[in-house]
Amino acid sequence: MSEAKDTLLRLVALLRLIPRHPQRIATPTLLEKLKDKGFSVNMRSVQRDLNRLSAPFSLICDDSSIPYRWSFTRDAPLELAAMDTPTALALYLAEGHLSTLLPQSVLDQLAPQFHKARNYLDDLGQNGLAHWARRVRTLPNGKALLTAQVAAGVWSEVSTALAERLCLQVRYRSRSKTSLKELVIHPAGLVSRHSISYLVGTVDGYADIRHFALHRIREARCLDRACSAGEDLNIDSHIASGAFSPRQSEHPIDLIADVHPSIAWLLEETPLSSEQSLVPLQKSDWIRLCAKVPDDQETFWWVFGLGENIHVHGPSTWVERIRGKLQQMGHLYSS
Repeated sequence: MSEAKDTLLRLVALLRLIPRHPQRIATPTLLEKLKDKGFSVNMRSVQRDLNRLSAPFSLICDDSSIPYRWSFTRDAPLELAAMDTPTALALYLAEGHLSTLLPQSVLDQLAPQFHKARNYLDDLGQNGLAHWARRVRTLPNGKALLTAQVAAGVWSEVSTALAERLCLQVRYRSRSKTSLKELVIHPAGLVSRHSISYLVGTVDGYADIRHFALHRIREARCLDRACSAGEDLNIDSHIASGAFSPRQSEHPIDLIADVHPSIAWLLEETPLSSEQSLVPLQKSDWIRLCAKVPDDQETFWWVFGLGENIHVHGPSTWVERIRGKLQQMGHLYSS
């Protein structure tokens, strides 16, 4: 191997060993890892290489103590670092979680990174972390519906329109209509909710924010026309307003209920809200729950789904809704 080629490979190998800030790696550690990879190198040459690469590759040297420690800046433009164990495991867990959230066309684009993570974990040998693909799983909380499928071409055009702030011409089929409708949409955001992804934006000629399920877009095409709506939309505020879960009121309500010990245990570990209390009831093993919760359908249906494990005392509007639904269910099953 020529000296120039050997030097190039050594520099690439060196860069791949350096993590992003705030993680760091000491110069002696870099030297040992390069030797393990078969490079004939000494401490002085490693130090010289690091100094030469620091400016063009945005390297940081922590010289507050000896030995010096190196890292890429957080916003380094080039990603050369090799896969590490925490990253590989996080990607593997993310793959299992995202498979029920993102459309297949998006997962296909992420597949190379997921494949790289699986290979890395399976190649760890006998260090106790091998074969993670057989040991780690992610499970959804509750019944997860299959992800609504989005055409690859649609996802590509929607992504481009969002990134480049372009208008999007689509053929869309709404839930209330069977025919396709031609629309020009001004994209403002994208929200993935359970098994459906929504494009948030306005229709050409209108100012109200609407949601368009990606799987109902049959065709999409970016237009050579700048998007003129949604620039001031705060997507977090939009979601917090109840846009994806209709609310009966803007203000939170006080949920008061008696819950079974198993539910109390669940809520003690994973609270229903940041303002929650659980107090044992006298002469009973049940627990009194008090919590500030949003007055929306999603929270109501979660409470209703607890069935015989909860007795709601307030608010009175929820008590009446539950009573009405139980009467309707009683009629359905009376025969």
